Amino acid sequence: MAPQPVTEQGRQTRQRIVAAAADVVAEKGALGASLDDVGARAAASRSQLYHYFDDKTDLLRAVAEATNDSVLDGQSTLFAGLGTQAGFVRWADALVELQQHRGGRGGCPIANLVAQLGERDEETRTVLASGFERWETHIRAGLAAMVTSGELRPGTDVDWLAASTLASLQGGLMLTQARRDPQALRQALDGALVLIGTYRATSLDAETFSTT
Repeated sequence: MAPQPVTEQGRQTRQRIVAAAADVVAEKGALGASLDDVGARAAASRSQLYHYFDDKTDLLRAVAEATNDSVLDGQSTLFAGLGTQAGFVRWADALVELQQHRGGRGGCPIANLVAQLGERDEETRTVLASGFERWETHIRAGLAAMVTSGELRPGTDVDWLAASTLASLQGGLMLTQARRDPQALRQALDGALVLIGTYRATSLDAETFSTT
């Protein structure tokens, strides 16, 4: 991967190119996006593209990194509240509301890139896998905080539960995209919330985790 620019102007130019590439990839797919398309969208010459990126594969890796950041940074406030039952419910509701707003279109941007690039470039696959790992880490941290506060039972396997929750989310997003029906995500996340509820340390029914 080409080195990061050292000047602020260089960093801004690189960011503009990556943002333009992400838009082109979203419209035409990773394989259909050309450097000419990106250059036209970013108002950047071929020489500029090759100044900041070794080749198209290098640019797509940068798009993968930017996609990870966009997806996860967009949930930062929600992640901060995952240390409680109510926080998990708010997180789930927000994700479903986003899919309702989109009409079930788009799916998970990280997963979409994995499908297009994961088998073509190992470094890009690793970048995208790190996005899922960061996502799972936020979920795990929330569950661990609930164990510490006594809301979940001591000994709860937060690693397993975080992985299961993320898998439910991703499956729900895929079905929502395929069916154009956000109810698929609603059902998947409600199932994940009920599962988390079975580990509650209180006498409250596990169903109180569900938002339906």
